[in-house]
Amino acid sequence: MNSDKKIIIAIDGYSSSGKSTMARHLAKTIGYRYIDSGAMYRAVTLAAMRAGLVSRDMAPSSEAIAAILPGLSIDFEVVADGQNTMLNGENVEKDIRSLEVSSCVSPVAAIPEVRHALVDMQRLMGESKGIVMDGRDIGTVVFPAAEMKVFCDASAEKRASRRYKELTEKGAQVTYNEVLENVRSRDYIDENRDESPLRCAQDAVRLDNSEMTIDEQNEWLMNLYNRIVNG
Repeated sequence: MNSDKKIIIAIDGYSSSGKSTMARHLAKTIGYRYIDSGAMYRAVTLAAMRAGLVSRDMAPSSEAIAAILPGLSIDFEVVADGQNTMLNGENVEKDIRSLEVSSCVSPVAAIPEVRHALVDMQRLMGESKGIVMDGRDIGTVVFPAAEMKVFCDASAEKRASRRYKELTEKGAQVTYNEVLENVRSRDYIDENRDESPLRCAQDAVRLDNSEMTIDEQNEWLMNLYNRIVNG
């Protein structure tokens, strides 16, 4: 493959498996656009929470959430240190990373109407290729013909430890056990939902990064990219 030809890179995996960090770094390194599909589901979840349609103690109302989808605009704003998720023109990057949103996002993401709407948005974003997109179903549903597919995994304990560190560094008042419970709950919902369950695509390269540093992950991903575009 000609290295000048733009491709689609799909990075899937479990929550807090490091896929977003890897995807973001690779996109910046090779000059591609980075799309955080998980942030898009979080933005829908935040909108539903603000509308009183879902909470930790209340299951999401599928019909009500489907009804607000046409009024939602989700995009990304590139900034010096990364990018911000924009919901109807509002920067909601900090809001969507809260444990409250994390506790509600998997049930919302399991709603077929939500997945169909966001998959359509994501495919439009990838029409001209030259993107790195991470999520749960990018290589299996959104872009099954992506030229490069990776599936990330790590132990639930390791992923919870990473997430706990990230949240507490941002000032969140959470316990490790709360985060571990959230990780395991999201894994179960993601794997067992009827619509686009979390699966490793048959042609994806699997990576268990439980014992890898961020630099080692980035090097591994860059080496894979070079092999694919220059192979």
